[in-house]
Amino acid sequence: MMNITWFGHSCFRVEFGASRILIDPFLTGNPTFEKAGIPESDVIDGITHVALTHGHEDHVGDTVRICKETGTTLIAVHELATYLASHGVEKTDPGNTGGMVPHEEFELTFVPALHSSSNMVDGRPVYLGDPCGIVIAANGGKTLYHMGDTDVFSDMALINDLHEPQIGIVPIGDRYTMGAKAAALACKRFFDFDTIIPCHYGTFPVIDQTPEKFAAAMGDHEIVVPEVGVAFDA
Repeated sequence: MMNITWFGHSCFRVEFGASRILIDPFLTGNPTFEKAGIPESDVIDGITHVALTHGHEDHVGDTVRICKETGTTLIAVHELATYLASHGVEKTDPGNTGGMVPHEEFELTFVPALHSSSNMVDGRPVYLGDPCGIVIAANGGKTLYHMGDTDVFSDMALINDLHEPQIGIVPIGDRYTMGAKAAALACKRFFDFDTIIPCHYGTFPVIDQTPEKFAAAMGDHEIVVPEVGVAFDA
């Protein structure tokens, strides 16, 4: 069993055993999180790891400050981990696409995503490695696949063959990621998820504001639409 909490956009906290993994901690400037009025201390209390899918600001978010304050370990693609280490993150555990990063209670694997990954420095984009999805396999427990920012692609079938994730966190907002139709196709064609959680919607005016179109495209397949800051088991 995994305990999962959504904090808006693509930010999730995943808990099992003694592990508390914060994924893509975009809190400051995230209107969904800020509107909920949740103290940041409640989000980061006890976290053991921060994991990043890619280097865009709406995913890296508050990583540097959180890692400095908590002393937690950052897991990210090599170039992104190196870049953030140069900004003050002391503990990094880098990997790259296809690679598994072992930890005491879980294995985290970086898998492909169709997107980009950079950050702006002095008005110029800095390359921060390939964008990825992340697969978290709890030892003796469930496997979660956070797709990051991506379009649907046929090699998702290989991700399912290799990892057999039971929990899928799926971007649905369109424009910068899959929209409802493509996200539903990805879930129904390539995976056999027990739990499907939509994300990356409602944050900015240019992306879909609700998961309604995704729910409609999923038809009889049940999805879990989480409430911001409210934990649930999957």
